[in-house]
Amino acid sequence: MGNIIEKLKDTFFSKQFIIFVLIGIVNTFNGTIFSYIYSSFLSANVAFLPGYISGLLISYILNSLITFKEKLSFQKLIKFAISSIPNFIIQYIVVIICTMMGVHKLFAYMLAAIIGVPITFLFMKFFAFSEKNK
Repeated sequence: MGNIIEKLKDTFFSKQFIIFVLIGIVNTFNGTIFSYIYSSFLSANVAFLPGYISGLLISYILNSLITFKEKLSFQKLIKFAISSIPNFIIQYIVVIICTMMGVHKLFAYMLAAIIGVPITFLFMKFFAFSEKNK
């Protein structure tokens, strides 16, 4: 049990995770703004999807080059997108619940983006950008 706790501490209290979170803040802003723009002509729930995809592309570029220091590749983009599926599901559920509760759509998008960060980091680190992929 102590070994698992040490691994979690090493993973989440690292320079790499801090950079991931900082880029995540930028990506939260991007995804929120894109979703909000798309919501001008789509419903809030539907606008979340193209907003998320727009932010995801920017996120892939920034995380590849800055967080994980790797070259861009189509294969890693696909793994990155797959790694984002659990985060997307969590975020989409949050957006649906928030909008059903009458929460302003801008706040719903921001809250949704914040909730999935730790899970997404683990998928990115150990699947999309794992050492065995190099």
